[in-house]
Amino acid sequence: MTIDEPIRTKRRGDDGSGERSARRAVTVFPILVLAAGAVGLLFPGGFTGWGETIPYLLGVVMFCMGITMTPQDFHGVVRRPWAVALGLVAHYVIMPGLGWATAHLLQLPPQLAAGLILVGCAPSGASSNVVTYLARGDVALSVSVSTVSTLMAPLVTAPLTLLLAGEYLTVDAGSMVTDILKTVLLPVLAGLVVRLVASRWVERVLPVLPWLSALAVGVIVAVVVAGSAAAIKSAALLVVVAVMLHNGLGLALGYGAGRLGRLGEAGSRSMAFEVGMQNAGLAASLATAHFSPLAALPAAIASVWHNISGALAAAWLSRRPR
Repeated sequence: MTIDEPIRTKRRGDDGSGERSARRAVTVFPILVLAAGAVGLLFPGGFTGWGETIPYLLGVVMFCMGITMTPQDFHGVVRRPWAVALGLVAHYVIMPGLGWATAHLLQLPPQLAAGLILVGCAPSGASSNVVTYLARGDVALSVSVSTVSTLMAPLVTAPLTLLLAGEYLTVDAGSMVTDILKTVLLPVLAGLVVRLVASRWVERVLPVLPWLSALAVGVIVAVVVAGSAAAIKSAALLVVVAVMLHNGLGLALGYGAGRLGRLGEAGSRSMAFEVGMQNAGLAASLATAHFSPLAALPAAIASVWHNISGALAAAWLSRRPR
């Protein structure tokens, strides 16, 4: 999503409206996604045959993410390569490992276990930048880590999923890499190119992009929930517990990684959200395409919960001294 655009403009010297926009986005988005999930659950027949649209919707989200990027977002990687590398290692070690451990601890059925592990193997969620800002964390570091983790997803997400979820389901890692390239990397790069060659036009449409992204994610969640509506009634509570445990431990261990890496309080807050918040839209798309609608259920719930928990954690941290 591109709901972090107010944060980027704020960092470049905005007039102060960035914080209001960020708070509005981080509040409205989970409500919108929750409403979309309710629609999919109550009217599953209305989304019959929509499964094929999920990769295209995700492509829209990632294009919007790419179009909000600027060269400044990559400067932080050059200035602080150690901190960015720490964030990437923490993200792609802690969350996949926690996904596997949580699935074993709760003895999740194979489809749900694979889906939760896939959530853990996804790159950082873009809304992590928003909650980092609200938590008074290191926003520049957050943007750098989420940007690089997204660009690295084609190389990392599929092999990790094969390694950790292969015991539950057959994982076609090669096909998954191809899908990530088509639905993540190419749209992001296309958006970045458009931003570079048509910056004046892009500046006019930037206010619309957060809502376009939120709408696309909402439709993805509705389609995923509709596809597994029958199973949700029997497995929803178990999946909610799994997603909350996975996310909560990720936030805590991400913060701890920042402290161990001596990134300071602001940097540690950034690490908490970069590690604990995932691109659940990508996980839902891949789970639907390569596993089943039921396997996408953890991603659908994570799309809502990660933003709620992130907002709550940011509100608590913002009141604590740095």
